[in-house]
Amino acid sequence: MQVYLTALGCRLNEAELQMWADEFRVQGLAITSLIEDASILVINTCAVTGEAARKSRQTIRKLHRKNPAAKLIVTGCYASLEKQQAQTLLGVDLVVANADKNKLPVLAKELLEVPSMPFAATEPSENALFVRSRERAFIKIQDGCRYRCTYCIVTVARGEESSRTLEDLLNEVKRLQAIGVKEIVLTGVHVGGYGADLGTNLYELVVALLKQTSIERIRFASVEPWDLPEHFFELFKNKRLMPHMHLPIQSGSDQILKKMSRRCKAETFLQLVDKARQVVPDFNITSDVIVGFPGETEDDFALSQKIVEAANFGHVHIFSYSNREGTKAATLSGQIDGEIKKKRSQRLHQVASQVKQQQQAKMLGKRQKILWEGKGQRTESGRFRYYGYTENYHKVLIDLEQAIDIGNQIICCEIKQIDPQSGLLRVALVEILNPAEQPIWLKQN
Repeated sequence: MQVYLTALGCRLNEAELQMWADEFRVQGLAITSLIEDASILVINTCAVTGEAARKSRQTIRKLHRKNPAAKLIVTGCYASLEKQQAQTLLGVDLVVANADKNKLPVLAKELLEVPSMPFAATEPSENALFVRSRERAFIKIQDGCRYRCTYCIVTVARGEESSRTLEDLLNEVKRLQAIGVKEIVLTGVHVGGYGADLGTNLYELVVALLKQTSIERIRFASVEPWDLPEHFFELFKNKRLMPHMHLPIQSGSDQILKKMSRRCKAETFLQLVDKARQVVPDFNITSDVIVGFPGETEDDFALSQKIVEAANFGHVHIFSYSNREGTKAATLSGQIDGEIKKKRSQRLHQVASQVKQQQQAKMLGKRQKILWEGKGQRTESGRFRYYGYTENYHKVLIDLEQAIDIGNQIICCEIKQIDPQSGLLRVALVEILNPAEQPIWLKQN
């Protein structure tokens, strides 16, 4: 029997798919990328906004239409917040709340009454890793959040904080490395709160990963800026820790940050950015900003524009605020007109785009070790295009004359220009790919 796994929303949902895939394979079920071939369909839903909940329902219906004979299991934030509604959707056989996610493969087995798998299925050579790419794996280090930002429904859906043990995480990373994964991303609902329930913390986890594993690259998913201790960025002196962090600020106005119940002020945030770049000058900070939060004035919005420029973000995710039933923000006065939110979003996108290009321009002429992903795509000119990421998480591309499999290879390259069509950084190879086969004059564009 085969299982099809899919997720909407955050990286944490992706990480959970990887964990379930591992457990399903031990139980004797294979993982398939084809909906029609599956005996079980699992969707890890999202409900961060009303639109996300709608897309979750839409995807559930689509899965059932494509394979009505399969058992359909719905889990995630939408399933937790709207369990009764999810249960009534056509084709849904089982709804698993976030609190029971660790039991999902067992519950699925009971649903199918699948017999036990012979021991051979648990041999180390039987890789059960579910990854969207073979290069990078998302590691769920914890779940839940102790904070209650007024706009966020995810903390309600995910419940109290619960961290995985250091031993468990170290074993998973070693296993992933053994099957060829080059890069891990530490993810969770409240990554910076890791270990509070275990008497440890994120800093100690990173130290343990650096000392007790040899995985080549370590990254972080979103981390709340107020969670980082004074000495945290000293860790990045170790070259295996990639010089990039996603630190969500949400607004440049202290007044709005207070209404959001955020625990960081604009000035403190900028000081944190400075600390990172004192350790690694090219440290790339990316962030989130919400426009049109209840009560946001033009002056407040101007402060958000200002902090995007001052922080020199490599990229900004910009969200127009939308009410989410069950959050405190939905009850606040001063709701902003939709057209105003739209115009502010457009203006901030222009500022963020300019800042991003400035950050890209600073990379020109520099050499970076690129982790290349996937296989080459044939371009109209007949060349083969590959995509990858720099150490500080700028997306890059290269066009080669030959179809060479450079996926999952870390190769030193020189950044040549900003590609005018894609807006990505275009690079040239510095290293020989395969010394026995590829000459140093390998043609590039």
